[in-house]
Amino acid sequence: MTLSLHDRDRFENRHIGPDAAETAEMLAVLGVADLDTLVRQVVPGSIIDTQALPLPAALTETAATAALRGFASGNKVLKSFIGQGYYGTVTPPVIRRNILENPAWYTAYTPYQPEISQGRLEAILNFQTMVAELTGLDMANASLLDEGTAAAEAMTVAHRSSKTKSDRFFVSADIHPQTLAVVMTRAEPLGIEVVTGDLGAGLDAALAGGLFGALLQYPGTDGHVIDLAPAIAKLKAAGVLVTVAADPLALVLLTPPGELGADMAVGTTQRFGVPMAFGGPHAGYFACKDELKRVIPGRIVGVSIDAKGRRAYRLSLQTREQHIRREKATSNICTAQVLLAVISAMYATYHGPEGLKRIALGVHSHAAVLAAGLRKLGVKVLGDAFFDTVLIEAGDKAGEIMTRTCRAGYNLRNFGDGRLAIAFDETANASDIDALWEAITGTRAGFTADELAASTDVAIPAALARKGACVSHPIFSQFHSETQLLRYMRKLADKDLALDRTMIPLGSCTMKLNATTEMEPITWAEFANLHPFAPADQVAGILALTHSLENQLRAATGFDAVSLQPNSGAQGEYAGLLAIRGWHRSQGNEGRTVCLIPSSAHGTNPASAALAGMSVVVVGCDENGNVDVADLKAKAEQHKDKLAALMVTYPSTHGVFEEAIKEICEIVHANGGQVYMDGANFNALVGVARPAAIGADVMHMNLHKTFCIPHGGGGPGVGPIGVKSHLAPFLPGAGAVGAVSAAPFGSAGILAISWAYIAMMGAEGLKRATAMAILNANYIAERLKDHYPVLYKGRSGRVAHECILDTRPLKDEAGISVDDIAKRLMDFGFHAPTMSFPVAGTLMVEPTESEDKGEIDRFIDAMIAIREEIRAVASGALDANDNPLKNSPHTAADLLADTWQHSYSREQAAYPAGVARDAKYWPAVGRIDNVYGDRNLVCSCPPIEAYAAE
Repeated sequence: MTLSLHDRDRFENRHIGPDAAETAEMLAVLGVADLDTLVRQVVPGSIIDTQALPLPAALTETAATAALRGFASGNKVLKSFIGQGYYGTVTPPVIRRNILENPAWYTAYTPYQPEISQGRLEAILNFQTMVAELTGLDMANASLLDEGTAAAEAMTVAHRSSKTKSDRFFVSADIHPQTLAVVMTRAEPLGIEVVTGDLGAGLDAALAGGLFGALLQYPGTDGHVIDLAPAIAKLKAAGVLVTVAADPLALVLLTPPGELGADMAVGTTQRFGVPMAFGGPHAGYFACKDELKRVIPGRIVGVSIDAKGRRAYRLSLQTREQHIRREKATSNICTAQVLLAVISAMYATYHGPEGLKRIALGVHSHAAVLAAGLRKLGVKVLGDAFFDTVLIEAGDKAGEIMTRTCRAGYNLRNFGDGRLAIAFDETANASDIDALWEAITGTRAGFTADELAASTDVAIPAALARKGACVSHPIFSQFHSETQLLRYMRKLADKDLALDRTMIPLGSCTMKLNATTEMEPITWAEFANLHPFAPADQVAGILALTHSLENQLRAATGFDAVSLQPNSGAQGEYAGLLAIRGWHRSQGNEGRTVCLIPSSAHGTNPASAALAGMSVVVVGCDENGNVDVADLKAKAEQHKDKLAALMVTYPSTHGVFEEAIKEICEIVHANGGQVYMDGANFNALVGVARPAAIGADVMHMNLHKTFCIPHGGGGPGVGPIGVKSHLAPFLPGAGAVGAVSAAPFGSAGILAISWAYIAMMGAEGLKRATAMAILNANYIAERLKDHYPVLYKGRSGRVAHECILDTRPLKDEAGISVDDIAKRLMDFGFHAPTMSFPVAGTLMVEPTESEDKGEIDRFIDAMIAIREEIRAVASGALDANDNPLKNSPHTAADLLADTWQHSYSREQAAYPAGVARDAKYWPAVGRIDNVYGDRNLVCSCPPIEAYAAE
C-alpha cells in the first residue's frame, strides 16, 4: 500500500459512469487500445487541441462547496422592496423540498413522450389553468422565459395577426424598463417601430400614425393602478391587438386583463413561490383569446385520450413549437420554464383561492398603511390607487433617503428624478413599515403600523376590484394541508420517467448527471434572495461567481468574451446573430443579411436567423450527412456581397465530426461572412478542441446540456455566447446591442451549477468526460450495428458522441414504425432516444459520459430484444397488428384486466426480456391519440368530476 496525502476521491469518478475496468471492456469491444486512440480516430487531427485547458486544479466536492460559500458570503441580502417585476416570496418548504430539490422533477426531460410524462404534464396543465383564470383569458401556454421576452413574443404575434398594415407598436410609458429594452431589441431587426407614450395624448398621437399592436402595464411600473378599459377600447376600435403585462398577485384582487378587453396578457409568475435569484430562472406566462391559439408561441399542454379511451395529457402538436416552420417562424422559442412553472402552479394549489387572496391583501395592506403613515408624516405620496407599490416625491433628498433605508436593511427603487418607490411583497411585516417610516423621514413616527392599520382604507378602486375567485377550478381547492400536497406531488412524480430512474438516451439533448453538490447552492438565501437590480455593492459575490464562470467558459471555448445573459439556447442563437449583425453594420455593411444554414440544422437556427432580420439560404448535405462543401462554396460566392453568416453545428447534427470544418470556416470568411457555431454538441468538444481555434466567431453553449444545468422537465435552460474580440462590443447589453432577456445576467440563479461542475472536473476531468461520451456512443453503435444500421459515420467508421439508428427499413420488413419502438421501450423502463431528427424515421442515441456500462448494456439488450420482436412480426410468429410493439406501452390496468384478448402473453407485454420485476416502471396511460387531441384542443384542467372518476 502506497500512502498519499492527496489520494482523495475525485469528483470526475463520481460524474463519469464507467470505471476503469468497464472502460477497458468497452474499448476491447471496439478493438481500441485506449481513450486517446479512440479520440484520435473520431476527431479530425487538424482541430485537436493538445494543450490542457487553462483551468485551476480540480476541486473536491467539499472544496467546491466551500468556494461557493465564499461567493455567497460576498453578497449582502437586504429586504429588496425595489419591485420592477421582481419580489421577495416564500417558497413553501414542502414545494422546495419535493419539487425544486427533487431529482424526480428537475432531471426530467421535455415531455415529448407523453405516456411517461403524465405527472409533469398535469402540473403544467394546472399552470396553464391558473394563468388563464388569473388573466381572464381563454388559454395560456406552458410558460415562457421571463416577462420581457413574453412581451416581445406578444409583439410578434400581434404583428403577424393584426389586420392593419402598420409596422408601429405602441408601448405605454409606464412599462417596466427592462421589458421595454427587450421589446426594442426584438423589434429593430424586424422593421417594427416602437412608439412610447402615456395613455392620454401620447396614445392619441400614436393612433393617428397607425398601430398594429400595443403593450400596457398593469399595475404600472410606478405602482399606479388605472382603469385600462378606455384605452383598450380606443385601441380595439382602431383594429389594434392589445397586450397587458400584468402582475399575477395583483390580479388576485384586480379586474383581469381579459375582462378589460385585452387580447393577450403576459408577465411572470416569479412571486408565486419562485425566488428572485438575481433575475432567474422564472416562469414567464403568455395568455390569449381563443382566436389566437394557433399562433401562440412556445408549448401548450392539451388533453387527449389513450388507446383505451382514458384521458391523457400531451403537448399539442400544432402549437408546440413554432420553429418547426424554420425560417418562416415568428418565434424561435424551443423551451419553457417547466420546473419554475410547476413550482408556481403548486404554490397556487397549496394556497388556493382564499390563501392567495390573504397573501395579496396582506401585501396591499402593508403598502396602504405605509402610504397612510407617510402622508401623516408630511411625505408627498404620489397617486391614490396602487396595489403593492408606494411612490413618493423625495426631490433632492432622494439620495439621503436611499442611504438611510439601505442602512436600515431595505432596498428601495430610485427613479433618478426625485421619485422613490417602495414595493411590498409577502415577506414584509408590520415592523418593516415602522422601520421604513423612520428611515424615510429621519425621525420616529408617533404611531405604529398596527395602530394605523385599523383606520386605513384600501387603495384599490372599487370599480377595478376583482369579482369572484382568482382561481376557481376545484384543483386549486383540494390540497391545502401539507400531507395532501405532499401526496399529490408524489402521485404526479410516480407517473413520470426521469433521470433518477433510468438512462435518457436522447440524441442532441445531452441528459447527464446533475450532481447534488452542483444543485445545492441554488436554494441558498445568499443567492436565491437577490434582486437583479440591487446595488452593486450588495451583489459582489454573485458578480464574482459570474465573472469566474465567464473565465471558465472562455478557457473551454477559446473565445475572448462571454455573455451570460441569454436564458435559453435559442436566445443564445439570437444574441449571437445580433452580434454578427451589429458588427457588420458597424463596418458599413448593412446589406450583409444572408445567413447560410445546412439543411440538417436544428429548427431554431433558421427561426433565429429570421428573427435577427436575416434571409436564410439553405446549404445541402452529402450522403454522409456532412455539409456539402461544393454547395457551400457556390452559395457563399453567389451571395458574397450580402453574406452575413453561416450557422453550423459541430460535431454535426448527424453525430459526426466533419473533416472539412476548417475549410468550411475559411470559405465563409473569404466571402465576408462570420461563422456562428451552434453549441448543441459541445459535449463532444470540451477539452479536445476549442471552437474559436476551429474558426468560429461566435458560439452559444447550452449550460443545460454540456455543463450540467438540469432540463427540469423542459426548462430552465441557459445559452450564453462566446465571441471573438471584434464581436465583444456587440454582446447583449454592451451598448451597441440591446438586451435579449429581462435580467442583466439572465438566469443567474442557476449559474453556480455549471461553475461547480467545471471547478470539480478540472481540465483533465472535462477532457476525460468528452472522451467517455464518445466511447459510450461508439460502444452502443458497435453493439447495435447488426440489428439497426448506423446511419452516419465519420472516418475510421466511428461516430461522435451520438449515433443515428436507422429504423426505416423495419417499416417495410414488419410494418413497425419508429413510434412503435419508442413506445415499446417504455415497457422496458426506458425513455426513447430522439425520434425522427435529424432524419425522419430514425432514432438518435446519446448516452452521455454519466451512464455506466451496466445501464448502457441494459439499454442495448432492450433494443436487441425489441429487434427480435420485430423479426417475430416479420416471420409471422407475432401477429402483424396485434403484437407487443403496436400495443405498447402496456399499463398496469391493462395487465390486471379480467380478460386478455391479445395473441401474446401478459408476461411478454409487461416483463419483456431483461426487465426486473422488482424495478418495473408502469406507464400511467397507454398510447395517446395525437390526432384526437389536435382536433379537440383542450388546454386547461378538465371538470373536477373527471378527477373523481379516476
